[in-house]
Amino acid sequence: MSPTLTLHNDAADALVRLLPSTVPLQAVPVDDRGLVTQRAASAITADFVGTASARLAIVLAPEGDLAAIAGTTTPLVSSADVVRPALEAAAAVLGEGVLGEPASGDASDLIADPQTVLFELAAAGRPAGWFALRLREQPSPSPVRAVPSLDRLARIHNVEMALTVEIGRTRMSVRDVLGLEPGAVVELDRSAGAPADVLLNGRLIARGEIVVIDQDYAVRVTEILDTAETLS
Repeated sequence: MSPTLTLHNDAADALVRLLPSTVPLQAVPVDDRGLVTQRAASAITADFVGTASARLAIVLAPEGDLAAIAGTTTPLVSSADVVRPALEAAAAVLGEGVLGEPASGDASDLIADPQTVLFELAAAGRPAGWFALRLREQPSPSPVRAVPSLDRLARIHNVEMALTVEIGRTRMSVRDVLGLEPGAVVELDRSAGAPADVLLNGRLIARGEIVVIDQDYAVRVTEILDTAETLS
């Protein structure tokens, strides 16, 4: 088996381990794309940019158990939210990088692409869905990263990015989230007075302290993290 196909298989195995299902799921490579293409209009897709840039998609079999779990009726949780941890696990196998926000969309072109590797997500002998993965770039065997030239960096000076300040986080089950009411207290994983994290497009780049300027919250940066630290 080639190293590239091994990477696809490892990503699919990581995905099925975190997909919610009442029965164990198995990722099985398939060649027949006809049925999947017909159902790909309502796929959940995400882009991964990093060591190996890729596009990922999950197509749920509408009559399957997995679709019933992901098709929650609460507006607080979407199908993309349900499968996001599984997509993140699959993307982590590809190496360092950032996974974009999963969203519902048409994955017909992705599934029809001969470069896409397709897996059936089998549950008790029946398809619960399909997983599609297409690598845009082959992973480089060398850990050396190319340094962009100033000319290339100038081209993205006007690109807007999302800067987020996070004072803490916690993990909650869907049951606990739906049980929240006004006045409920959610305990975070950080003590009072600890520095806040500054994230750029979801990646930790600095730490700082929360301040108030003209009745608006702001963050005073106290530490810029080294690039190698943010990638670890």
